[in-house]
Amino acid sequence: MPEKNQVFKAEITGMTSEGNGVCRIDGMAVFVPETAVGDLCDIKIVKVLKSYAFGIVDRLIKPSTDRKEDNCPVYKKCGGCLFRHISYEAECRIKSSIVNDAFKRIGGISPVFEDLLSAEAVSSYRNKAQYPLAAVDGKAVCGFFAPRSHRLVPVTNCALQPPVFSSILEAILDYINEKKLTGYSEGTNTGIIRHIYLRRGAHSGEIMVCLVVRKDISRQLSALCRILAKRFSDIKSIVMNINPKKTNVILGDECTTLWGSDTITDTMCENTVRISPLSFYQVNTLQAERLYAKALEYAAPDKNDVIADLYCGAGTIGLSMAKQAARIIGVEIIPQAVENAKTNAELNNITNAEFFCGDAGEVFGKLRKQGCKPDIIVIDPPRKGCSSETIDVIAEAAPRKIVMISCNPATAARDAKLLSENGYSVKKVCGADLFPRTGHVECVVLLSKLQSQQHIEVELKTDELDLTSAESKATYDEIKDYIYKNSGLKVSSLNIAQVKQKYGFELRKNYYISKKENPRQPKCPKEKEEAIISALRYFQMV
Repeated sequence: MPEKNQVFKAEITGMTSEGNGVCRIDGMAVFVPETAVGDLCDIKIVKVLKSYAFGIVDRLIKPSTDRKEDNCPVYKKCGGCLFRHISYEAECRIKSSIVNDAFKRIGGISPVFEDLLSAEAVSSYRNKAQYPLAAVDGKAVCGFFAPRSHRLVPVTNCALQPPVFSSILEAILDYINEKKLTGYSEGTNTGIIRHIYLRRGAHSGEIMVCLVVRKDISRQLSALCRILAKRFSDIKSIVMNINPKKTNVILGDECTTLWGSDTITDTMCENTVRISPLSFYQVNTLQAERLYAKALEYAAPDKNDVIADLYCGAGTIGLSMAKQAARIIGVEIIPQAVENAKTNAELNNITNAEFFCGDAGEVFGKLRKQGCKPDIIVIDPPRKGCSSETIDVIAEAAPRKIVMISCNPATAARDAKLLSENGYSVKKVCGADLFPRTGHVECVVLLSKLQSQQHIEVELKTDELDLTSAESKATYDEIKDYIYKNSGLKVSSLNIAQVKQKYGFELRKNYYISKKENPRQPKCPKEKEEAIISALRYFQMV
């Protein structure tokens, strides 16, 4: 076992979603930041835990072919990006692996994994940025917090933001320092300016400037509004958001428009979208459109279908499907988002969509009691995934299809597993990179309702096989071999037959049925049952 401060020669063989390289030293997994798969390094151990350790590169002996030079001066300080030291092709391989591994390891699921939706632009793609302020040497600066801290790393020219954001930031900071307006201190709850918050329509180019302040300073900001409006023609809205609370939540509830419009507009999937400071809107518009197009492809609605859009936000997903369906029903817990969704429907003359405010599980449960019977359910839950109540409501609604969009493959895999235990088969999964150079990856999942009552019996001559036409894609030996390779479990033909019978497969008469008057057959253990179901899904037999 490695010990602290020891140095070992090792090759990096894997990468985590946190951007750490992985190697094995004396049989223990060691996580090493700022490395790439294929790096050969001298690694110094800095921390040892029970089953794994952390190390740093003491010497890079032979660099990986995935490595590339990085041009960001604050990359290793601000913590926003994780993969700037490797090629984008290598990053995409890692993100594909993150999605696939989550479904195999957490969900015990092996659906069809489609190619990752990689991004065409890996810089300047964000349409939103929130910069905290702090005082450094008596001057206000803005930037981003270092990883796992509230220590500000000053930066105005982030490579992920549109270049115009940098120019706007510098103009605002010059004004703040000239007028001696103080930056906010979270520790003491003093200072005035908490955040500079910028939004930009990717298609329209319209920009919103939102200054988050601790108290109303609208008079002191009037001159700034004139300066910004004169210098930047794309600015259409300047808003003051007041957040007096001692909290690390960025936005308060009160917004005052200081200049221009209350909102800016953009287009998403050919629909006009109105964006306020409090609106949820995907940060990478172009990639979000590709993600939603994949969701529409999976849903494949017809003109008679009712689609329920749970966790609908500002309604962009449901509204992108409205032309292909009979009715869209959106449910969202944030009141402002629901109002945005209703407005967006009106803007686009979409009359077959309605939106309800409340917990997805509770609201849809009530709608179900009123006779709402969706053919397709679309879910886009928060990072923590679906609540157990929502899973139950979805299962009770029994839609023909479920399309899940998720910003967290781990909770998506967990929820997909829960739904698969409630009568659904996970058919396809497609990862989508909405945040190039960062550790985030999204995915879209297609689940279809199992039709366990529909069987077709087929006579086969071999005694080893007793399959229906739906089962003829794999022999018992192939199923056993798949399970052993993927989980290390050895299952018997009896185990497989028991699981098939339990889930509605038609077995040939007397197949694995004891001729004794009171047969006592051992019950298939739960972990073997789950492994068999996973194999049946892999071979597309369920």
